[in-house]
Amino acid sequence: MLGLSPEMAGKDASNTELVALAQTRLYPNYRQAPFVLARGRGCELFDVEGRRYLDLCAGVAVCSVGHAHPALVRTIAEQAATLMHVSNWFYNDVNVRLADELCRRTGFARVLFCNSGTEANEALLKLARHHFYAQGQKDRMRIVAFDNAFHGRTLGALSMTGTPKYREGFGPLGPVTHVPYGDADAVERAMGPDVCAIIVETVQGEGGVFPPPPGFLARLRAIADTHGALVLADEIQTGVGRTGRFLGSDGTGLKPDAISLAKGLGGGFPIGAMLTTEKLAGALPGGTHGSTFGGNALASAASLAVLKILDDEDLIEGARSKGAVLAALLSDLAREIPAVCEAVRGEGLLWGVAMRPGFVAREVLPQIQEAGLLLTGAGERVLRFSPPLVVSVAELNEGVACLRGVLSSLGRVRATA
Repeated sequence: MLGLSPEMAGKDASNTELVALAQTRLYPNYRQAPFVLARGRGCELFDVEGRRYLDLCAGVAVCSVGHAHPALVRTIAEQAATLMHVSNWFYNDVNVRLADELCRRTGFARVLFCNSGTEANEALLKLARHHFYAQGQKDRMRIVAFDNAFHGRTLGALSMTGTPKYREGFGPLGPVTHVPYGDADAVERAMGPDVCAIIVETVQGEGGVFPPPPGFLARLRAIADTHGALVLADEIQTGVGRTGRFLGSDGTGLKPDAISLAKGLGGGFPIGAMLTTEKLAGALPGGTHGSTFGGNALASAASLAVLKILDDEDLIEGARSKGAVLAALLSDLAREIPAVCEAVRGEGLLWGVAMRPGFVAREVLPQIQEAGLLLTGAGERVLRFSPPLVVSVAELNEGVACLRGVLSSLGRVRATA
């Protein structure tokens, strides 16, 4: 019979036992590591057998204030004991305060809450199309997006995702035109009277950690204005301080018409949001969009706590200063191991180490995990750093030293091959 034996049900199970159970019970669409995490503290994670891992991926840029931050834990517990959910038939006090706080920090006028980044991008897509539909421009439905972009896995978000392997087998998607990231001239050529919006990541994350070329984001604003289209910014991975600015678009010359937020916004608690200008406040009238759990009091309280921690601990400035340290450490690493490392690139506390052709991130990550470090892959050959914003310089040094050991070993193997 499947499952834990009665003898083990009341005891601490091992990694081996729980992995075996997971492989029979969980739907097999992920490539999970062969250990089971049980608790966290700051930038450390521990498996069920007590082994420590240095977490420099933060659940893919989600755990912005680290694991088990006392202020976030306390807020969630207190809110759970007060009010968790009432549905969007009614206001709740913490959600109203969160909406106001996000508008104050970003300059946007309106917020629609949901549960994830994918849902926030679905809302952006529906917003852009319905905005023009309501104006009588019913054929203005096409989106211009970018190669290697990642916007989510629901069918609408998937249509905007620029990596073909994610779209294969899911039927006709669109209408979306994909062009090279960073090529404003290609965007100009793709425009037409049927384009409702351009959607862009302010740093491409999943596609391989690609910052935009200088002036590119500002040029998108100018192109969209010329053609009467909207600019939508996917800030799911870059927002909430990750780049050393509250939004990745801040200071770039791009003021989007609407953005999506998620990941770090809840510090690990699921929440997503679409923020818009006042001009778009009527684009999705009652009945055109909604979310059962979106804006629930518990998620809203968690997000307010995260924003307060960002301020109290000066984490956005820390992302800039510690990001500069990480950039220098990774640049030194790349110079030391040229047989493996092709380039490093990123902003703030979002960085990628691009390996040379022949190395595959998903094949290297298990060796990094075995050495006690948690990173993620981005694209085919990129090892991605997206640590909690509370990471210390000492932990960054520890993580890069650990990676150096693994990549040096790979370099020696290649040299003798």
